[in-house]
Amino acid sequence: MSVSAQSPILLFDSGVGGLSVLAEVRKALPQARVIYAADLAGLPYGAKSEAQIAARVAGLLGRMSERYRPRLACIACNTASTIALGMVRDVLEIPVVGTVPAIKPAAAMSKSGVIGLLGTEATIRQPYVDNLEREFAAGKHLLRFAAPGLVEAAEAKLRGEPVDRAAIEAAVKGLRAMPGGEKIDTVVLACTHFPLLAEELSAAFGPDVRLVDGATGIARRIASLTGGEQFENAEGDLAVTTGDIESLQALAPALADLGIRRLERF
Repeated sequence: MSVSAQSPILLFDSGVGGLSVLAEVRKALPQARVIYAADLAGLPYGAKSEAQIAARVAGLLGRMSERYRPRLACIACNTASTIALGMVRDVLEIPVVGTVPAIKPAAAMSKSGVIGLLGTEATIRQPYVDNLEREFAAGKHLLRFAAPGLVEAAEAKLRGEPVDRAAIEAAVKGLRAMPGGEKIDTVVLACTHFPLLAEELSAAFGPDVRLVDGATGIARRIASLTGGEQFENAEGDLAVTTGDIESLQALAPALADLGIRRLERF
């Protein structure tokens, strides 16, 4: 089936964490038309049950796919991906790229063998993460800590508000306080919101800790799956939200920095 040159790439996230993925997609595919979809009405995902998340994400992506006719969908959210990726792939007839915690590169990078993982409550308890640990971090020590406060801090930062230092400190102290936490030399940012706070987290962890996220790998995967396809962007890029348009307008400067100036309610 031939793909229209105007057919967009659909990036879906619970909020604006997926902008860290969009930034990398822009570098890999500057000519691609992008629709960024933020399920702000569904926030926070981390506190929802697996069944709620799977039903919501699959339902929304099904409807968005019908409306926008994307060539590819990316679930730019670790929580949604670890829970709903299989279901979404069953529903959609286009390639679907998920976001999984970057445990594999972190394990290869760690010298001490102790790796920290920051995510939402829902992500850190997933069997998907257990499987990644077994496959790629055997013989290493993976310490997981739920840091939901970082989601809010990242969203506030994008709105131009001060970063909540207490949320940064709580995440760092939470990991460090776990048995073996003092030996952590690599930290997986297992939520697409968290790289937006890389500067603050890096300062708090100190120079001996490397932060790892999956955004570059996701962009590479999207570029690979769309290799050879034609891109045109006459219609322009678009951001849509399931929530109030005002909540998206507060993020207009951050979206504009990434080339998105049209905002709509879904």
